[in-house]
This record gives sequence, C-alpha cells and structure tokens, in this order.
Amino acid sequence: MRGRLRVYLGAAPGVGKTYAMLAEGRRARERGRDVVVGFVETHGRPRTAALLEGMEIVPRKTIVHRGAAFTELDVAAVIARRPKVALIDELAHTNVPGSERVKRWQDIDEILDAGINVVTTVNIQHLESVNDVVQEITGVPQRETVPDEVVRRADQIELVDMSPEALRRRMVHGNVYAPEKVSAALSNYFRVGNLTALRELALLWVTGKVDDQLDRYRAEHGITTTWETRERVVVALTGGPEGDTLVRRASRIAARTKGADLLAVHVTSSDGLVASDPASLARQRALVESLGGSYHQVVGDDIPRALLDFARGVNATQLVLGASRRGRFAQILSRGVGLETTALSGSIDVHLVTHEEVKRGRRRPERARAALTRKRRVAGWIVAVAGMPALTAALWPFRDVISLPSEILLFLCLVVVVALIGGMLPAIATAVGGSLLLNWFFTRPTGRLTIADPDNLLALIVFVLVAVAVSTIVDVAARRTRQAARAGADAEVLSTLAGHVLRGEAALPSLLARLRETFGLDSVTLLERVGEPTPDDKSEPGAWRIVAVSGSAPCTAPAAADTDVVIGDELVLAARGRLLDAGDRRVLEAFAAEAAVALRQERLEEEAERARPLAEADRMRTALLAAVSHDLRTPLSAARASVESLRNREITWTDEDREELLATADESLARLGRLVENLLDMSRLQAGVLGLSLQPIALEEVVPRAIDDLGPLRGRVRSDVSIELPEIVADAALLERVLVNLISNAVRYSPPAHQVLVTGSRQDDMVEIRVVDHGPGIPPEDRERVLLPFQRLGDRDNGTGVGLGLALARGLTEAMGGTLTPEETPGGGLTMIVSMPVHFETSTS
Repeated sequence: MRGRLRVYLGAAPGVGKTYAMLAEGRRARERGRDVVVGFVETHGRPRTAALLEGMEIVPRKTIVHRGAAFTELDVAAVIARRPKVALIDELAHTNVPGSERVKRWQDIDEILDAGINVVTTVNIQHLESVNDVVQEITGVPQRETVPDEVVRRADQIELVDMSPEALRRRMVHGNVYAPEKVSAALSNYFRVGNLTALRELALLWVTGKVDDQLDRYRAEHGITTTWETRERVVVALTGGPEGDTLVRRASRIAARTKGADLLAVHVTSSDGLVASDPASLARQRALVESLGGSYHQVVGDDIPRALLDFARGVNATQLVLGASRRGRFAQILSRGVGLETTALSGSIDVHLVTHEEVKRGRRRPERARAALTRKRRVAGWIVAVAGMPALTAALWPFRDVISLPSEILLFLCLVVVVALIGGMLPAIATAVGGSLLLNWFFTRPTGRLTIADPDNLLALIVFVLVAVAVSTIVDVAARRTRQAARAGADAEVLSTLAGHVLRGEAALPSLLARLRETFGLDSVTLLERVGEPTPDDKSEPGAWRIVAVSGSAPCTAPAAADTDVVIGDELVLAARGRLLDAGDRRVLEAFAAEAAVALRQERLEEEAERARPLAEADRMRTALLAAVSHDLRTPLSAARASVESLRNREITWTDEDREELLATADESLARLGRLVENLLDMSRLQAGVLGLSLQPIALEEVVPRAIDDLGPLRGRVRSDVSIELPEIVADAALLERVLVNLISNAVRYSPPAHQVLVTGSRQDDMVEIRVVDHGPGIPPEDRERVLLPFQRLGDRDNGTGVGLGLALARGLTEAMGGTLTPEETPGGGLTMIVSMPVHFETSTS
C-alpha cells in the first residue's frame, strides 16, 4: 500500500514551513507514532534546530562531486528503517550529480511506494506553473522547480502563511538569515510588494487545489446538487444582439460578490446545422474575456438540460438567461428555454433578464433557399405534367385486368419519381392530379368524379396522404442534404481560418487575401473611420481610410461595396465582386471578427515595439544606477579609506602597513579605472562611435600581454597558443581587452585547484581562441542572457563587478568582425570561444 504525502506549502522563504513540519512530527511522535527525520535543513535557525533535539535522524549519505563532499537524503536507509512517518525537507531540491535520482521529489516518490508516509515542504516559487511569474515579480530566477502535479497528488496540503510585515520583522530579529544578510534581503527579494504577490500566488494555487478536491469528492459520491462554496455566475449566449446586455448584467451580478467567477456558455446543436451568428459570438466572447470571465461552448439538442448540466458541472450558483422573444401563441405550445430551465434548475438561481430585443419579437429566419436547383424543379414539373397522361394512357388498355390498388401503386411510384426529381410542389401536384385521373378513368363509375365503392374512396385518400408524406420526406431530406453540405463547406472554411490563425499567419493582408480567394471576390478592404460622419451621410468617402486591402479596385467607403460587414463603431469590412447570400455572410462575419483581432494585435505589437527601446533604456538606467551604487562605490570606498588612513597623523604606520595600504589603494583605483573604461566602451559601442584600428596581428603576441594584465591572477592561467597559427585581423588593444575580461571572469569562477586554459586553433577562415574554465558553468537557457549588459544571473556579490565584462567582450569582438560564443566545457564548466577572421595576404603583380 502506497504511503500518504503531506505537503507544507510556504508562501515565501522564512514563513516557518520547516518549523511546522518538525512540530507536527514531534506531536505525532508524542502520540506514539514511529517518526524519523530523513532530511532537514535548519539553515542555522536555532528555533528550528531545537525541534530536532530528541528526534531520530536517519544518517545522510555522502557523495563526492568535483573533489568536494556533499550530503544527501539516503533513500535506501529510510526504506530499510521502515518508519511510519518520514520528515523530508525541501521537496524541490536538486540532488548532487552522482545520485540515483535527479530530484528529491523522485526520492520521496520511491519512499511513498515503499508504504511510508512522508511529510515534506516546498515554497510557492518552486512550483513549475508559477516559476516564470515569480521570476518576473522578484527578478530572481528559481532554478529548482517541482511539477505541480507532484504537489497536487498530495493527500494533504497545508499553507504556511505570514503577513509581509510579520515576516520582515522576523528577518530583522535574525530568525531567518544571518544579521549581515538581512539588509540586502529586505531591500531585494523580501520587499513588501514581492511578499504580497507571493502570498496571493500561494493562496490562489491552494484555492485551485481545494476546488479540485471538492470536485473529486462530489464526483466520487455522485453529488449533482450545487454546493454554494463559491459564487459562479453562468450567462447563456445565443449569438443574438441581446448577448452584450446579458454579459454586462451577469458581470455586475458577479461583481457584487467579491471573488465570484463569470462563465459564458453557448449551446450548439449536435447536427451543427442550426448555426448562430459567429461574428456576434466572437464579439461577445471578447467582451466576456475583457470582463475577466471565460467562454465555453457545449453541444446539446435539449438546450435547458445542456445549460443546467454545464452549470452543475462547474458548481455554478446563478444562471443568467435572456427573456424570451417568442410570441404568446408559441409560449402556449411550449414554455420556452427560460421557463423550462427555471423549472429544472433546482438550487441554481435563474435570472431572466429583459432586453431591447424582447420588444421586437422573435427574429424570423430568412427564407431558406430552395432545396433543389431550378433545373431540377423544372424537370420535376415536366415529368409530372408529361408522366400523368402517359401513365394513364399506358394503363387504360389494361383497366379491366389490373385492379385499382395496383393502379394506385403505379401512380404512387410516379409521385415518388417526381419528388426525387423536382421536390415537394411537383410531387403534391402529381398526387392531386393522379387522384383525379384515377377517379375519372379507373374508379367506377368511370367518366365521372364520383366513387361508388367506399373502399375505393379510402384507397384514393390513402394514396394522396402517402404521396404527400413521401414527397415531404424527400423534400426535407434534400434540404437537409443541402444544409449539411453547406455546413460542411462553412466548417471547412472556418477550419482553414482557424489553421491560418494557429500557424501565426494572422497578418491582415494575408487574412484578407484568404477571404478574397475563398469567396472569389475582386477585392476585400478593411476600412476605419477617421472622422465624425456627417448627419446626412455616414458613409461619405472622406470619413474613411483604408487599413488593409487585398485585390484590385479597393473600396474607399462602405457604400461602394457589394457586401459590407460592420465590425464596430469604427471598422467596416467591405467586399466587392458579387453579392453574398446569408450563409456566406455568416462566414464573412467570422472573417471580419478575426480581421479586427488581427488589426488589434498588429497595433499592440507596434506599441510594444515603440515601448521596447524605452523599457530597455529604463532597464539599462536602473541597472547602471545599481551598478554605480553597489560596485563603483566599493573600490572607491576602499581607496578612500586607505588614503585617509595614510593621512592620519595620529597613527604611526610601519613600512609593511604603509605598503599594504598603498597596494590596496592602487588595486582599488585600478579596478575603478577598469570599471569606468568598461562603462565608457559600452556607451561607445551602443552609440556606434568606437574607434577601430584593424591590422594583421599574431595571436601569440596578444595572449601573453592579456595574461600579464591580470596581475596576481596570472599564475592561475595556462596558455597553449601555437606560434604556427596564422595572423588574424583585429585591433590589438581591443582584442587584449576582450581576453582580459574573459580570462578574469573564468579565473573568478574556477575552483582554486584548476587553472584556466587559453588555447588557439584554426577552423577554415577563422581562428578560434578558447578560454576554458571548470567552474559551475552556465545553463544553456541563460547563455545568451549572460552576454547582455548588467546580467549576473542573480549574483549580488559586490565583488563580481557590474556585469559588463562578458557583454563588453562580445560587443568588442563583433565590432572587430568576430563572434563570441559560450559553450559547455567537457566535464563541467564554461568555454568562451572568440572567433576572429584570418588575415590573407593579397598578392600584386
């Protein structure tokens, strides 16, 4: 039997989830349960460590990686111990390379499979679904994540929460971090806004988990009645013009209850032949989503039951419907959707909302086009007119041999043939005419429209009824066939439109071109109103401008179009080439709605493009200010402190102390100079005014100078550059700056026991200079970002510089015609590859 999983979910680091887990473990132990500590990280917090006293702790296993020893959860030891409950901290933890499993949640899954209950902890920022949101809020990437499904499968989830102010007080009192780290933490990750956002994310996530548990419980116990645990308002849309009114009314109803959900639903028939207005539905869907709701579509032939099934499925508490537009006589025959839904609603409150369309009555559908073509209808009349006398003449010689029922059947066959060819009207005419011919020529007494035998009268009546029924069925079948073909064609067109959008081809010209090709039009034009229309003529040419067009002879105003679709107060889609029928117009309206969306997306992209340089400039300015306040101040403060110490006459300095202070001042000022030079060079690069002197240079001359510029760090660098390499085209001073930045960065992150290696090799027309380190490396997804200015991947150590080294190295390399590419070092680490063009001597004759 699999063990049970209990998760303490923290709204933010430091809220006390590990403390809560250990407290629960101690309580369970006091109740006599067998509890062990599999892995707990106290982070130096004394109150958390105090709870471990007296608890049985399973020894950790030691793993050696890159010469260093690390301890991890010993899964085998926990399973061998077989406790009732195991306390295991940090569910999202990534195990040290060399472990049996990559993630700790996989270790816990193994322990659960062994039948051991597990209590664990995780913070909201480590959940995969909100990881990017947390990074956007806090600016700090979270590299350790756990799939949401792992946490959702837990049998119990308990939220450990704390107000931002209380958490910050805990930090100030030293209950979370060491005192020297508190100030930086409070001003960065643990700002009130960040903590508030994390808290809301945690509450929303747990709310979703509670909803899932409630839905599962209701399904397992067959509960179909509504439990009003949370207000959910469902509005039913038909695609009619009253939909906007219903959506806004439902939104106001939902707004009266804070936190209520708004859902819109449209019920479509299962045969797909009764189509609603797609343009209206698209507009109403956009309205619902703009009001914070969600749109849904369900299939059902019984609309009231389909609406209520959906409402009960989402545990809705209120249902909003439009008042019926049906007349009084129709309401006598059928209660209508509104009254039927109200009668079956049970505990769901139903709101019947009146609207302007009620006064106009029910909209009559446009007269459907004839089911059969004109050619077939004419052929049917010809067969009817010619067939009746022909059949009569053929039967007349055998009137004494063939009985009346047989003659009726033959005439019935003629009716069926006429119905198949020409439809209902010719078939009914044939049935009536055939009954008269049968009465005159074949029913005794013949020659008169009288019938002596009542059985013959019944046979003729049955003949007429059967003939009418058969012709009606044939006509309905033909109409349905035509409607199905039309619905299939519309579905194919709309499917093409959907694929067009999904493939990202939503640019207006492409969309209009697809519309023109679909309907064989001369031109399709999207018009936008640019001024107020005149009272006399709202379509004057001067009041419109062409936004996009496909085809020749674009329309300059809606009045010039053969068919126009009003998308909104400001937009009209004008089509020229031929008049479109009602069915084609519905599809055209769907295209028009998508064209409006495409136009809105294009303009949003243009606004975003215009705002992007401003955002980038603001980011650069913010980063520069942070760099100046944190990084430039550090060497300046060190140099100033050294100089002030030397000027202090009250202290007698030894020669050794004096040399050390002077060296500190010299080193700090040199570092400050390098930072200022980097900033100036980066500004010259971005302004495009960096001076270059490209000349043939030998690589074996530049690399040693770059290594010598490192000063005391030069001993940690090994050069392996062959003198046989060809000359390259570069600026010697700038290339030296590039190598200094790359080598110093590699030395900074390499373990002390490993040297940084600089090598050179030729690849076709390029020479590659490789700076190889064996440090922690950079994940592939961050390699491009680390080459941007002021990017240090969350590293807040003031000693690491302003984050310009790699960005400046790439900028200088590209300015000289080369490339800078990061690559993973075999065995771990980072290799920076500088590729420079080979110098080819030009011969003269």
